[in-house]
Amino acid sequence: MRSENALGFNPLKGKTLKTFTAYAAGQPTVQRLSNMKNFIKLFTIFLALQASPTTWAQATNDNTFMVNAQLLVAARQGDVEGVKKSLAQGALPNSRNRQGKTALMMAIEKNQTAIFQLMLDAGTDVNLASLEKVTPLIAASYGGQIDMVKKLIAKGAKLEEEDRLHKSALVYAAGMGHHEVIDVLLQAGALIDAAYIDGLTPLMWAAGQGHTESVRLLVNKGANKGLKDDRGLTALDMAQEAGHAAIVPLLR
Repeated sequence: MRSENALGFNPLKGKTLKTFTAYAAGQPTVQRLSNMKNFIKLFTIFLALQASPTTWAQATNDNTFMVNAQLLVAARQGDVEGVKKSLAQGALPNSRNRQGKTALMMAIEKNQTAIFQLMLDAGTDVNLASLEKVTPLIAASYGGQIDMVKKLIAKGAKLEEEDRLHKSALVYAAGMGHHEVIDVLLQAGALIDAAYIDGLTPLMWAAGQGHTESVRLLVNKGANKGLKDDRGLTALDMAQEAGHAAIVPLLR
C-alpha cells in the first residue's frame, strides 16, 4: 500500500520511532519533552496517512483531522475504548481512510460487534461505500454477519447497491452460501432474480458454488429456475457442470 498522501508526498517517509527518539535525546529536557509531544502528534498523523486521502496541508491545519485519524486507527486495531474516546473528542463518524472505508466498515470486516454498534449509534452513514463501491451491507452479507445485516437494514441500508464488480449484497450472500442472510435480504425486499454481470442470478451463483440450502431457499422463495446467463446456461446447467448432484433435483 502506498503511504503517500493525496499530493504524492509523505513528510514522514522513512522516519521511525527510533529516529525521532534519537533526535530528541540530544536536546535539553524541556526541548526533549516538546519534541516528543510533537513526535506523538506527527506519528499519529503518519499512521493515518497510511490510509487517509487527506492532504498534508489539511492534516497539519485542521485539528479535527487528529481525532478523525485516531478514530480510524482505533477501529483498525479493534480498540473499543480508543473508538469511544475519539468519538467523545469530536471525531466525525463518516471519516474514511485511503480505501474510502469508515470505522463502521472496518468493524464489519473484523467482526468487531462493539465498534460496529458504537459507529451505528454515532450516526455513520450506512450507505457510504468504499472506493471499491462496497457498502457496509455488501460487506456484512459477504461475511455472513446476520445480526449486522439486520441492523444495517433497520438503519436504512440500500438493498440493491452494487460494488465495482456489479455484485449486490444478495449475490454475495448467495455465492457464499449464507442462507440466513439471503432470507433476511429477501424479507426486506431484495430482488430475487436481479442479475449481475454476465446475466448471473443469485440462484445461479448459489447453484454453481454448491450451496444446497441457499438454492433450496431461493427456489422456495420463487427464484426463476429458467433464467439463462449470457452463455445460455441455467442454474441447473451450472449445478450439473460443477458436479453438485444434491442440488440437481432442486432445480428440475
